Amino acid sequence: MRILVINPGSTSTKMAVYEDDKPVMLRSVTHTAEEIASFKDITDQEPMRRKLVIDELRRMDIPMAFDAVIGRGGLAKPVAGGVYEINQQMLDDVRHAGHKHACDLGCIIAYSIAQDIPGCKSFIADPGVVDELSPLARISGSPLMPRICIWHALNQRAIAKKFASQIGKRYEELNLIVCHLGGGISIAAHEHGKAIDANNALDGEGPFSPERAGSLPAADLIKLCFSGKYTEQQLLRRIAGKAGLTAHLGTNDMKEIEKRIANGDKHAELIVDAMIYHVAKNIAAESAVLCGNVDAILLTGGMARSEYVTTRIRKRIDFLAPTYCYPGEDEMAALAMNALAVMRGKCEAKVYE
Repeated sequence: MRILVINPGSTSTKMAVYEDDKPVMLRSVTHTAEEIASFKDITDQEPMRRKLVIDELRRMDIPMAFDAVIGRGGLAKPVAGGVYEINQQMLDDVRHAGHKHACDLGCIIAYSIAQDIPGCKSFIADPGVVDELSPLARISGSPLMPRICIWHALNQRAIAKKFASQIGKRYEELNLIVCHLGGGISIAAHEHGKAIDANNALDGEGPFSPERAGSLPAADLIKLCFSGKYTEQQLLRRIAGKAGLTAHLGTNDMKEIEKRIANGDKHAELIVDAMIYHVAKNIAAESAVLCGNVDAILLTGGMARSEYVTTRIRKRIDFLAPTYCYPGEDEMAALAMNALAVMRGKCEAKVYE
């Protein structure tokens, strides 16, 4: 089976080609904040990112002949976990979703490419809107605004299963706290195979991140909305995109920021240390969700490569449970294996409705 994997992120477009379970091509193209800002809407990026994928395949002399194309799932509406075959309803919902993220492009690009290949199917798997929250987790202080989760479900679950396999356990046997440290930061409590609590890592909950504002003082935010200084779209960008480290320091590039800190930039040090502080605080909060019964804490995502970040997080949370780092993400392999399982008949693709 030949499988093309497409994973659009807020700061990169990743692509891979698998022959059965073996990767024969892995690529990641980074996008600057300025490049992304040139597009009015996220879905407007589709032609640029689709061309990028096709050009890279041609450059590597890989023929456009695939049994399946699988993309990172979008943020259409809450769904159960699993693999979904892409249909027109999914595409319509993603294009008109209230929440916007680059992952929305995954199903759009995957479907578009598969349509040009005879017999090729297109899928998504474990999108960021997988919802397994406990009833208690859904309640907020206002009936007008129940809690929702938008999180790195695909990578968190892949890393959790990888850790379980390494210690000779099943994912469903463990209580884990998994923290994905990327352009957005999601933290979830995994209780026996279900993420019973997770933050809305896209637009308004949890720690701030390289691009997201995280939780904000509600009254101050309301006053800002009615100040007349900003449009709705400008304020939304101040929540996700032009927020977090980007807003404070003018960049989302942790390597650049760490160089600043090494060169004596005390303001950069203060802002990054504050982000780390809030990450650790939110991890500790998830231990209460699990009543302190935590088998392990797993740190993953791009920033898990940063020794500066991970050592300072661990200093604050190691007392809770053993902490393990899985730098980067396992999303490409997870997507490929999900598509392969469907194509081999080991599991059935769900119908998106």
